[in-house]
Amino acid sequence: MSINLALVLTVLTLFSGVIVAFDKFVWARNREDGSGSTTRRIIVEYSRSFFPVLLFVLFIRSFVFEPFRIPSGSMMPTLLQGDFIFVKKYAYGLRLPVTEFKILETGAPERGDVIVFRLPSDPSINYIKRVVGLPGDKIVYERHRLTINGEKIDLEIHADATPLEPRFVEQLGDRRHEILITDETNNWKDGTFSVPAGHFFVMGDNRDNSKDSRFIQAIPETNLVGEAVRIWMHMDGLSWPRWERVGSKIQ
Repeated sequence: MSINLALVLTVLTLFSGVIVAFDKFVWARNREDGSGSTTRRIIVEYSRSFFPVLLFVLFIRSFVFEPFRIPSGSMMPTLLQGDFIFVKKYAYGLRLPVTEFKILETGAPERGDVIVFRLPSDPSINYIKRVVGLPGDKIVYERHRLTINGEKIDLEIHADATPLEPRFVEQLGDRRHEILITDETNNWKDGTFSVPAGHFFVMGDNRDNSKDSRFIQAIPETNLVGEAVRIWMHMDGLSWPRWERVGSKIQ
């Protein structure tokens, strides 16, 4: 059972805010003459203490940055399982918490951006992938090579590539990034895809181990959460943190 943290935080903020407002405008007289109950005074004191903190956290989490943890290796080698990242919430519009209703347009994903989005089949689950196709694009993925609107995207062998870790360098838009191709004979993920209006075609950098738009279809703009911008911690299980990854910009 997943917990909707945005809903919990919003409810707690509203509850504590209502209590503070009632105390100021309704219960003030009882508080001054000492007739207010002890339970009420305790609730009011706690609400006064927590309301500004909850409001601040809700604002930052909803409109500025939200932390996420990378749960799988689908974005290797760019992101590793156990990376903790910051997601810029205002990159693709300001949305109200819980309802996700957009109140202000601030931009749109560009080719190569690493984005977090809500899975269309289950919006309670967040995925992270790289934007490959924009609305109206025609995407062909064949034998591990991308062709976008008739233009084949070049791949370069990474200087540190090995037979056990076949790494390549790919450039999408302004983003020059690494990808993994782990199974040179596996072509069953190939296909031709048209990106509908208002949708984005996404893929994992670990091309042979990623449940992306080849399987879950293009992602509606309404499901976007934000742009992944920086790693703030890496810790996988009980191992020591990998300090060299802290603060890394996501390419």
